[in-house]
Amino acid sequence: MIAARSASLVRQLGLIWVMLLFSFQSSAIENVTLQLKWTHQFQFAGYYVAKEKGFYKEAGLHVNIVPADPSNPDTFFSVLSGRAQFGLTHSGILQQRLEGKPLVAMAAILQSSPYCWMVKAQSGINGPKDFVNKRVSHISRSENAELLVMLERAGVEAKDLALYAGLHPIRDFQRGIVDALQVYVTNEPFQMAQLGIDVRLICPKRYGLNVYGDILFTSEQLLKNNPELAERFLQASLRGWRYALLNLQEALTITQSRYAKDKTMEQLAYEAEKLSSYISVPGVPIGNMTLNKWEWIADLYGFDRDTSGHSLSGFLLYSRPLDKPVWSWMLIAAVVLTIVSIPMYIYLIFFKQRKYKLMRRQ
Repeated sequence: MIAARSASLVRQLGLIWVMLLFSFQSSAIENVTLQLKWTHQFQFAGYYVAKEKGFYKEAGLHVNIVPADPSNPDTFFSVLSGRAQFGLTHSGILQQRLEGKPLVAMAAILQSSPYCWMVKAQSGINGPKDFVNKRVSHISRSENAELLVMLERAGVEAKDLALYAGLHPIRDFQRGIVDALQVYVTNEPFQMAQLGIDVRLICPKRYGLNVYGDILFTSEQLLKNNPELAERFLQASLRGWRYALLNLQEALTITQSRYAKDKTMEQLAYEAEKLSSYISVPGVPIGNMTLNKWEWIADLYGFDRDTSGHSLSGFLLYSRPLDKPVWSWMLIAAVVLTIVSIPMYIYLIFFKQRKYKLMRRQ
């Protein structure tokens, strides 16, 4: 009788455990929006994978992934206004923070800047020092300042550059009207290759200017109201990126079939090949950032942190490596329930053994 009751109690505890975990997961589903910094492409494959493979769902999230408007790709307003809970941006987030915007960097998916100067192979422009008196596309110091810093370090000042102000940069680049274009390493170079035009890329990464790129960020307000939400979104996103890099063909298929339908598999594969070395760096966990490097970037860009009135305290979500395990409340609940169940299980085993011995004696 006692054994039957004990077995029944254990089964009930197990059933309660399963029901609690299920209810935790089902009741915790939250709708959030991720605002991309550009239109759909492999650049954001980790987030697509996290959604399509169910990583976000397992974290209790339903994620709406919104592409940017190419004519106005600013993601800061979307997050600060609450239209999106999370966004992606460039290293210019540092200036926004120093100007007092309550933005918090969660992860840096790219460990180096993917922005480069593109010149024709026969142009004679082989490095930053060759840009003197050349006509270049306009660039904002608040966005991709590393391109200007790279030239300035070679002794080329902005005043030595003729700025192109046309409306058709790609076409005018082909015609030779503009000498150097600011480009994203995966996009315009691919277009030139398709047209049979040989180009050369002059990139900050080659000259040691490894500033972070594709920063996943959120607002201080969200972290104040729901810090655990940010943690779940971050860990599921990083899981998506790890899976995407280990399963490139599947990630490419997901990206093309469900998001970047206007792009060919060849184009997406080109993106993946170029970006992989920016994302996966030996010895560096995917998405990892350090405050020391952000301070170095601030000095590199010439931001005066002492007189800005705003420090970088609180700018990073975490200072620990992003690949360390995180204890979520669902995992803690499961551990607690397991600990509670173990004594009952041990008692049941002990009772059965004792009963068996008594029966043998009789």
